[in-house]
Amino acid sequence: MKRIISFIAVTGTILSIACSSPTQVDENASTTAQDTVAGNYGAEVKELNITPTTEMVAFVQENGSFEGKIAGEIKEVCSSKGCWLTMDLPDGSSMRVTFKDYEFFVPKNSQGFPIILDGVATLTETDVKTLQHYAKDEGKSDEEVAKITEPKREITFEAVGVKIKNKA
Repeated sequence: MKRIISFIAVTGTILSIACSSPTQVDENASTTAQDTVAGNYGAEVKELNITPTTEMVAFVQENGSFEGKIAGEIKEVCSSKGCWLTMDLPDGSSMRVTFKDYEFFVPKNSQGFPIILDGVATLTETDVKTLQHYAKDEGKSDEEVAKITEPKREITFEAVGVKIKNKA
């Protein structure tokens, strides 16, 4: 009987030591921004039937809107939540991308990553109040925000899905 109790005590001690030991960290393993940024956000986006941005812009200017997929690179991201991003258009202007029904966000550290967007581009006029809100999200000073006094006619994009790819 003493042997059984001794065996249980020793086994319990060994198990408690094994379970409480700190885990070893692999010093060669590291998490990079690419590991945490790349992926699908919102609806899954497949790399098929992607329209060149030049064609998308021409279509929007002629018809008022475009529905489909385009590719580009993230220029800026909302520093507050990742609730919008911008990407450059072929003419040098910037297009703001928001997310359908505010259902998903992108990582705040995703600037410079290549993307594929699926959704609707629209020719819109963005009011002063909204432009000032975006400027605050970008971290602009109160003085810079106050300088925004005119609405802006621009192409905006409402994405149902975003695929962020690894940097090359």
